[in-house]
Amino acid sequence: MKKDTIQTERLILRPWKKEDLTCLQSLNQDPRVMEYFPSVKSYKESLEEYNRIIEGFKKEGFGLWAVSIIAGADFIGLIGLNRVKFTAHFTPAVEIAWRLMADYWGKGYATEGAMACLKYGFETLHLDEIVSFTTSTNKRSIAVMERIGMSRNPKDDFDHPKLAEGHPLRRHVLYRLQANEWNFLSFE
Repeated sequence: MKKDTIQTERLILRPWKKEDLTCLQSLNQDPRVMEYFPSVKSYKESLEEYNRIIEGFKKEGFGLWAVSIIAGADFIGLIGLNRVKFTAHFTPAVEIAWRLMADYWGKGYATEGAMACLKYGFETLHLDEIVSFTTSTNKRSIAVMERIGMSRNPKDDFDHPKLAEGHPLRRHVLYRLQANEWNFLSFE
């Protein structure tokens, strides 16, 4: 059964509210948060992203949830599952992704939320594989990918097709987790 909300020990991954758009815009305007994206996002780009997320949930039944801290901040970012929207050697695929406000980095929230999303993806959606990718210099996200049990084969690394040749963020690392690996990890 698909869920609107996922709760962990400290987090609630929840549906988006209209007032979250302002928070998403703030998140997308922070140069620290957007360091490994081509640029910060304008209000229009954040609105388009917000609308894509809402439509994705309607179409797929899953997506990038807004993240709240239980008995704490109402919005600290987004964590969830998303269909990859470009063509590459590993697509079609579902990715796990996160983007948190900088004040909430280093507290284990991305790892905690991502683990809950992996569980949902494999045990509720019955996905065969979940991927994650980032620019090769994004050490924080790479560390989360490794903490949640994903693995990398350097032969799978790729140049992001939406970034121009020569762009400093174009080279991406690809991490993967198969359903059978999740079953093994979840029983350790």
